[in-house]
Amino acid sequence: MSEDIPTLYEWAGRSEALNRLTRTFYDKVAADPIVGPVFEHMSPDHPAHVAAFIGEVFGGPKTYSEKHGGHREMVMHHLGKHLTEEQRRRWINLLADAADEVGLPDDPEFRSAFMGYVEWGSRLAKMNSNLGETCDPETEPMPAWGWGVPGGPYKPPAGKS
Repeated sequence: MSEDIPTLYEWAGRSEALNRLTRTFYDKVAADPIVGPVFEHMSPDHPAHVAAFIGEVFGGPKTYSEKHGGHREMVMHHLGKHLTEEQRRRWINLLADAADEVGLPDDPEFRSAFMGYVEWGSRLAKMNSNLGETCDPETEPMPAWGWGVPGGPYKPPAGKS
């Protein structure tokens, strides 16, 4: 991405914002009767690991790959969980609520990219949880998500580059 167009990671507010997001989100998850049971044995550092994963996917530092095993490890965490569509949708809604609560940018361009990734990633997680690996975790690259408009690079709204 060119120097004058920020990554989604930068636009979101970098690791500080993503850590606020995941802490708030997993507090909501823990109290939720639909997705809470999936995470009942979650380690205390799970929110920070997920923030690092999202940060890397959105163009930030490669912390998750370097310290936590990369995409392969994320795929492995979902195997055998047998996630339902109801759980997937609740997960998305809680994450969107947390994004609002912590003040992630709410411009349509960012939220479209953010929610596009959440939709894609949650569907992949659900598939892996029910069918086993749907990709080769040994060779599958870390996802890279950006502004993603067809036809060329997108310029975010004026005043924030």
